[in-house]
Amino acid sequence: MPFVVHDGARIHWEAQGHGSPVLLIMGFSYASQMWYPLLDKLAKSHRVITFDNRGTGETDTTDGVTIEKMAGDALAVLNAAGEKKAHIYGVSMGGAIAAEFGMAYPKRAISVTLGCTMLKTTREGHGNQRPPWVFYLPLPVARWMLSWTAKPENYGSAAPRAAALHDMAVLANNTFTMQGVREQNRAITNYATTRERARATLTMPILVMHGDEDKTVPVKFGRELHAILPQSQYVEWHGAGHNYLVAIGDRATRTFVNFIDGVDARNAAPNK
Repeated sequence: MPFVVHDGARIHWEAQGHGSPVLLIMGFSYASQMWYPLLDKLAKSHRVITFDNRGTGETDTTDGVTIEKMAGDALAVLNAAGEKKAHIYGVSMGGAIAAEFGMAYPKRAISVTLGCTMLKTTREGHGNQRPPWVFYLPLPVARWMLSWTAKPENYGSAAPRAAALHDMAVLANNTFTMQGVREQNRAITNYATTRERARATLTMPILVMHGDEDKTVPVKFGRELHAILPQSQYVEWHGAGHNYLVAIGDRATRTFVNFIDGVDARNAAPNK
């Protein structure tokens, strides 16, 4: 099981498949196992690198977590995997990390895909926030509350019920610490960047994807992100909630693969 130490944390990462490298960055409280809807399909044609954010999976829980620090973790993983560049794909909080990665390390990103996320330009608000006291509950109680509020309907009207129920079962085994999610929540709350910085640095190919029934990060933020980065490609999934990877399934995977394969083809073209 590979690990890399970065900025006071032992980061768990894994790689599978061969081909153009892809670095996947998961969202709030989710370990990297939650990439399962696309992982095997993507690894058939690409080298897929995943890692657990601080406080989840096999990665250490630490104090002082920031979006910038987690973007640095992603870079450390990319270095440990021996890749100079990769396609960067993040969802939800992972989308904020992916955007920060692209802004901080633009020469290391072949492309950036931002799923069900937003460009946070103020430290106030970030979509549908949970009340702060939730993050101070004992872990078993927090898990019970999460399972009690989880419903197949939250995945959106387009989500197959069987797929939603399967995801809920997988999620029941997702590992995180309460300190870890507190730190992640604080990192999201305290993070802000600017539109000007995004426009100046996110000049690589960009794909933005969002579900139009997203209740966690409403679709207006995806549309706004596309407007901020007018060169980006934008795909809005009708009937998808926050987790469009489950709601839309293979269509979302094919869209992403077609996007990065197109980028690779253009980069390999003569006189490029």
